[in-house]
Amino acid sequence: MQRLIVQGDHSDEVTDVQSRLRDLGFEIDDEPGRFGPSTFRAVRAFQQRRYLLVDGIVGPQTWNAIVEASWHLGDRTLYLKRPFMRGDDVVALQQRLNALGFDAGRQDGIFGPLAYAAVRAFQREYGIAEDGMFGPRTNAALAGLRVDRPGIPARIREELRHRHGRGLAGELIVVDPGHGGDDRGVLGPSGVAEADVCWTLATLVAERLAGAGARVRLSRTEPEDPTEEERAGRANEMGADLVLSLHLNSNPEPTAEGSSIYHWVTSTAGEQLADAIQHEVVTHTGCRDCRAHPRSYTILRETKAPAVMIEPAFITNPDEEKLLDDRDHLAALADAIVKGVRRWAEVGSAH
Repeated sequence: MQRLIVQGDHSDEVTDVQSRLRDLGFEIDDEPGRFGPSTFRAVRAFQQRRYLLVDGIVGPQTWNAIVEASWHLGDRTLYLKRPFMRGDDVVALQQRLNALGFDAGRQDGIFGPLAYAAVRAFQREYGIAEDGMFGPRTNAALAGLRVDRPGIPARIREELRHRHGRGLAGELIVVDPGHGGDDRGVLGPSGVAEADVCWTLATLVAERLAGAGARVRLSRTEPEDPTEEERAGRANEMGADLVLSLHLNSNPEPTAEGSSIYHWVTSTAGEQLADAIQHEVVTHTGCRDCRAHPRSYTILRETKAPAVMIEPAFITNPDEEKLLDDRDHLAALADAIVKGVRRWAEVGSAH
């Protein structure tokens, strides 16, 4: 699915969306193929349930989420391939394997190397051919087991992998400036471009992190506009310990204001990091606290290290746009972000 599917459309693609949403339990009484009010409401309800941007538009991310939600454990054979297999069946498999004490990674719905290794370990322990493929025989063995055997949940494993209390010295932090290249992002009322602000803020944050002893890399060069998948892939290939993605918020209502920070839905480390940064940004810049929230954005889902997406202001707000065009304000914002990162790294779960 490439083009956007929006209210008012009448097509076979709409029929497909309606069929999948009905199978997921959403009520739709529009005629087949017509994107009417009830289809719009169902799409918004689905987006809210999946921690997506709630706009009622079926774009690539919402479509992929609808397709992934359609898979149930046992519907297909899961195996390691590229691109990785994704779906709610993978989430269910990760949940069960983690509960049994096999480390299938965080429950992100991506059948990657950790899930593959966990399937092989399960097969080895239960006398099944050890091929790493989750097919009918392995599914039958797993389905017959209780999942209350003592094990370390994926959230706790994430905390153990990314232990706090060691500070930033030597940590590899990837700073991801949103947009770039031909993608200017959202333009403010007077024409300030989101991409320009993100780049300037990213360089200021990077300088301060380096000054604190961290090893810092940017996810892109200034003229580039990688996809979110490419940004996450680069961070993973670098072996990032932490990822900070910088964006700006927007809203049709010009009075919308404040800072929000987002983390992956099941990432405890990401949630703690988001809270720490949000606290410092609100305290030291005086902006409105729009809090930290779980989201299933690609950069948060596919980055192996704890990751947050920081949106410290609304570029569509004329007053906040002026601040975003002021380098002194961006410097203060960068100071607050880095202070939050340091606080998280030094204090961690005691925060």
